[in-house]
Amino acid sequence: MRAVFAAALLLATPAFAQQATFQDPLVDHLAGKWVLIGQMDRGSVTHDVTAEWVLAHQYLELHEVSREKNKDGAPVYQASVYIGWDATKRIYDCVWLDDYGSISTQSLGYATPDGASIAFVFQDRDDPGRFHTTFAWHAGDGSWSMDMDQEANGKLTPFARTVLKRAQ
Repeated sequence: MRAVFAAALLLATPAFAQQATFQDPLVDHLAGKWVLIGQMDRGSVTHDVTAEWVLAHQYLELHEVSREKNKDGAPVYQASVYIGWDATKRIYDCVWLDDYGSISTQSLGYATPDGASIAFVFQDRDDPGRFHTTFAWHAGDGSWSMDMDQEANGKLTPFARTVLKRAQ
């Protein structure tokens, strides 16, 4: 029985090893080191963002850390964000994990390709409201905007208006 399991595992391994990588010219522009500046939740923010391809080029991981510190000297905000591609559904997937809490359905976002922007929609299964996070590439100056909006009853309320510029 062990020999059959081992043979099945060996036969299955090449299929995983040959899995196509996530190749996307728009998302490629997001890879690198950035400084995020702007307004978020009615206050000014400056965050450092590093974005790199991880897990065999299946996801772009963004690591976001605020420069503002709490009384203990730790950043007031940190997040790890994973952007992937669902080839079957032809949509972007996003998992947004931050220091506000556990993984929930609100941590999962989806976006349909739309030119130079990626508009993720996050919705908690227990909440009729949705949260929108839209990344828009600005080829002219090589920057990104990242707008965040809370949706309730079909109306969007701005939460954040930020810009990512390449770190020097």
